[in-house]
Amino acid sequence: MPKLKTKSSAKKRFKISASGKVMMAQAGKRHGMIKRTNSQIRKLRGTTTMSKQDSKIVKSYMPYSLRG
Repeated sequence: MPKLKTKSSAKKRFKISASGKVMMAQAGKRHGMIKRTNSQIRKLRGTTTMSKQDSKIVKSYMPYSLRG
């Protein structure tokens, strides 16, 4: 069997945690910051865990990552 390739876009955007959850950047911080409140901007810092349904798709893009 040939080796499977990892999607380059997925390896740049997502990380798999030790427990197998997919970590991703918070959405809603790209543009339009003037209409968001300061508390909203603070809450959108850092990373968040992806939903179970979406993480199943992302894990298929990264075949050799830790599955958990």
